[in-house]
Amino acid sequence: MQDPSSISPSGSKFVNMRQLLIFLFFVFSITTSFGQKFGYVDTQYILNKMPEYKEAQAEIEKLAKGWESEIQTLYQEVEEMEAALKAEEVLLTKEMQEDRLSEIDRKWKEVKEYQQQIFGFDGLYFLKKKELVKPVQDEVFEAVERVAKNNRLQIVFDKSGDLVMIYTDPIHDYTDFVLEDLGLVENQSTSSN
Repeated sequence: MQDPSSISPSGSKFVNMRQLLIFLFFVFSITTSFGQKFGYVDTQYILNKMPEYKEAQAEIEKLAKGWESEIQTLYQEVEEMEAALKAEEVLLTKEMQEDRLSEIDRKWKEVKEYQQQIFGFDGLYFLKKKELVKPVQDEVFEAVERVAKNNRLQIVFDKSGDLVMIYTDPIHDYTDFVLEDLGLVENQSTSSN
């Protein structure tokens, strides 16, 4: 079920969209009044064309699956401890039950902390993703900068991000120029055969 605040006009998504539209209006009014050129690219499309990015994504996914499996195993171990306690409950003294409960609580904490270390903010997953993907993204951004300078663009938008464009004139799409700069353009005659 969707969060009601994301639907209502008072939700933060609506406020961010309104601020974005105001910003875009301001940018477009400046560009038209001063005759500045602008364009847009689709960085996600470009990244998906890059073998290095696909390799990085595959490695990240492999690591994530391994960590998820490891965490799932740890959760199952704690659940088994809880089931064993429940089965032996009538045979244990109150002190023994309390000791086992505190051990189970400690284990739950450890598993949750480990999960946070892996998938939390600045966790291993985030750091590994940054390590593997950032160099590829930097290469794309450098190519975008070269294309922008070669075409004398003052502003280049990324349409794959949070920026939502209701209409875009293809004349301002510089994605293919960036692909060409990166050497990722397929020869049209060979791709049609």
